[in-house]
Amino acid sequence: MSNDLHISWERYEHDIEKLAKKIYSDGFEFNQIVCIAKGGLRVGDIFARLFDCPLAIMAAESYSGDKVKDRQGQLIFSNSIAKTTPNLGNKVILVDDLADSGKTIEKSLEYLKHYHGFFIEDIRTAVLWMKSCSEYTPDYYVDYLSEDPWIHQPMEKYEAMNIEDIVNKPNLTVV
Repeated sequence: MSNDLHISWERYEHDIEKLAKKIYSDGFEFNQIVCIAKGGLRVGDIFARLFDCPLAIMAAESYSGDKVKDRQGQLIFSNSIAKTTPNLGNKVILVDDLADSGKTIEKSLEYLKHYHGFFIEDIRTAVLWMKSCSEYTPDYYVDYLSEDPWIHQPMEKYEAMNIEDIVNKPNLTVV
């Protein structure tokens, strides 16, 4: 049996909606969404629309030198947080797609708490999927994955493609 979990676009959107409902039902009132790019971009975008709340983007990348599964390297953050407001809100929901090892979320929290000029009173975390191997438990998550599957998200097909693949795709005309 394969330890892979394939997520469809339908499930992906459904899980984002379930996560939003869970946070809303809990009563956490935040005034800032921060997403961890790139996994949290879609979650953050949809949350910004549903909750009518500003979105900030922090880019973080784990680089190990190769693309070996289950191997996380050094976590690197961007120099700044992209936002359209002068400051971050003081009540923040930090979103990502999943808690795998939990290290990205933990280090992102640390980064936000020490980011110069921001005064965060309350910060909570939310992900779609939490693996049992995660050392960090987010405040909110949709599914707990006890078997730690390798998750294949619907947008990953583009990682094996380039623009020429799209340009040469039959039945894809541009007007």
